[in-house]
Parts: sequence; C-alpha cells; structure tokens
Amino acid sequence: MPSTFTGKRIVVTGGAGGIGLETVKGFMDHGGHVIMADIDEAALERAQAQLGRVRLGTIASALDTPAECARVIEAAGAPVYALVHLAGLFEQDELNPDDHGVWNRAIAANLTNAYDMAVAFSTRFDRREPARIVLTSSVAYRRGSATRVSYAAAKGGIVGLTRALSRKLAPDVLVNAIAPGLIETKMAAPVVAERGEAYMQEIPLKRIGKPSEVASVIRFLCSPDASYITGQTITVDGGITNA
Repeated sequence: MPSTFTGKRIVVTGGAGGIGLETVKGFMDHGGHVIMADIDEAALERAQAQLGRVRLGTIASALDTPAECARVIEAAGAPVYALVHLAGLFEQDELNPDDHGVWNRAIAANLTNAYDMAVAFSTRFDRREPARIVLTSSVAYRRGSATRVSYAAAKGGIVGLTRALSRKLAPDVLVNAIAPGLIETKMAAPVVAERGEAYMQEIPLKRIGKPSEVASVIRFLCSPDASYITGQTITVDGGITNA
C-alpha cells in the first residue's frame, strides 16, 4: 500500500460524514494517522467500527468555541501535518426578518469554526516540512443559492479566508479549499429530493458526484504533488460552473 502520509498526523473535522469518511479512509490507506472529529458521537463510533482503531482516533466536538477547536488539534497528541476542515451546516434560509438564527448558525458553523480551527492549527503544526490546510467551500459561493442564502455567503467567506491564510501562513503552511458540487451525501439529500433531476441536467457529466471523488482531491492537496499550490479553491462539481 502506498505510504504518502506515513508518520504524519492529520485532523479531519466532519470526519464521520460522507466526504469525511472517504477522506479519512484515504489518508489511512496511505499510511496517515488520523484524528476524526465530528459532532455526532454515534457516527464516530460507527466509523471507528468500520475503519478500526489502528492509526485512527476520534473526538466529539461542536467546534463552537476557540477552546474547542484547540482541543481537537491537541487531541492529535503531536504536531499536526494537515488540517482538513469539512464540518459545516447546510440549512434552508427563508429570509425571515424576525429570525436571525439561520444566518448566525450558517456563519458560526461554516466560517467562524474554520477560522478558529486554522488559528488553533497555526501554533501546533508540524514544522519539518510545509504543512497543509484544506477548507471546504461550495459551488454555492459561485452560483448562489436561492434557498440557502446564508450558507452561500458563509462559503464565499471560506474562499476569502483561504486566500488570506495562504499569505499569512506562507511559506510554512499551504492553504487551499475545495468547492464541491452536488455529491452523494446525507447533507445533499434535501437538494436531491427537491430538484435532483433538474439539477443533474445542468451538470455536463450528467451525474451526482461521489464522496470518494472529492476525497481524492483533498488527498492530492495534502500530498507532495501539490507542493506549489496555495491560496486556491478547487471546484469538484462535474463541470456545472465551467462557464
């Protein structure tokens, strides 16, 4: 089995989700030691039962304070080579003038926690070689989302955060983001139910993406092959935003 990440510790937030699970598995298959963080304790237990306990640790966290984010990084028990931040909230936004909650939750769970995780990582990363941060945006930041305005705004913020961090942390840390399109995950299920067929007709590849197809891009961005890539947002969407 390839050993690209042998001896490297990698923290993956949202690790028990669809993309997260494939990402964790890919790092482990290539020799990495992974700390999987997720808010869902039951999902963490299922993931550990599936993937085993060798080179895999789990930690339950809502990532809702800087202290919690620091606790997740420290759970690695040693300097961390890569932070992959997949945790997020995908909530419908009715633009209710009497309820600011959707906006507040979208920013907190999709943008603020990314900032806090990056800050925690910035003092605890492995300095033997350029470390990596991969954040998660979405095609929603490019196309907009009529039903999830707050989410789209937060994911646009991730792109700005990625660019700024890539300058702030250079040359010691390479910082990039992924922007998935419609992927076969529990989070995307409401969109598939609402307008899956119509959406699919807009995708040049005429299908929904697989979690493994996003995980492979994340793994690439953390690998030596991506040693001259930083500040970028890589879209993984089957071509829907190619124009």
